[in-house]
Amino acid sequence: MVTIPALVKNAKGEAVYGLGAKDFLVEDDGVEQAVRLDEAAEGSAMSLVIAIQRGRRANYEFPRIRGLSAMVDPIVEAGLGSVAIVEFDSQAELIQDFSSNSEKTAETLKALQSGDGGAAILDAVGYSVKLLEKTPRERQRVLLLISETRDHGSHEVKVDDVVAEIGQSSTAVYALAFSPSRSNVLDTMRGNNMAEMHPSPDLLAPLVMAAEAMKKNTPRTVAAMTGGEYELFATRTNFEARMIDFTNHLHSRYLLSIEPKNPHAGLHQIQVRLRDPGGRTVLARSRYWVAAEP
Repeated sequence: MVTIPALVKNAKGEAVYGLGAKDFLVEDDGVEQAVRLDEAAEGSAMSLVIAIQRGRRANYEFPRIRGLSAMVDPIVEAGLGSVAIVEFDSQAELIQDFSSNSEKTAETLKALQSGDGGAAILDAVGYSVKLLEKTPRERQRVLLLISETRDHGSHEVKVDDVVAEIGQSSTAVYALAFSPSRSNVLDTMRGNNMAEMHPSPDLLAPLVMAAEAMKKNTPRTVAAMTGGEYELFATRTNFEARMIDFTNHLHSRYLLSIEPKNPHAGLHQIQVRLRDPGGRTVLARSRYWVAAEP
């Protein structure tokens, strides 16, 4: 059984409700599958890992994410959510194991400290997915990743390993990313980082930013693979608006499932769409992994 959480949005970006299994078309490696819809998905329990970057220049973003604990409260207070917190720089570390205590989560997030010069995003994702794999399979598994857009220093896992782990765990990733270069510019304009201002224009800056923009956007890629969502934030207002979307969409997903017959070992490509789109789009996982027989 392959579970496929799916979020449907209209042209305005609003969640669409009231659809049935017959409205969805799911293909596994191009072959249409019979689709089942779990009607009880809206009230299902959830395991949530919040993975927060603390390395490199992430400490400049801490004031912008100050309201994170308050935004997570509704998930926990509903009695259906259990939250674990992972912090990472050049290494990922479990700061809080799964807990349904909102006060404990708030205190943990409040104590967030800056780290070293690393931003091992892939390592943090792999570490977080392994934590989620230990939770009951009947629970929704969600990873909220807060990081910059580029990986710096991952060495524990490879991209292929992360793809396989995500595919096996049925984890959805919601990524809220920041751009260190953009934040630096905005902070300088506001006078918040005068120590980093240069007395003369840095003529190389546009070239450096253009070159770095060509690098892979790790959070966006991971979110796309899992059918999650990716948003970029630059201000506290942006962050809080994106978090409101996140909490609203957590329980707005349709929990679809398929049961492929004799699936081959390895990576499978999934395509999920509406039979009658009508301007609506579907966000759903695009891959799953079948382990080879021992």
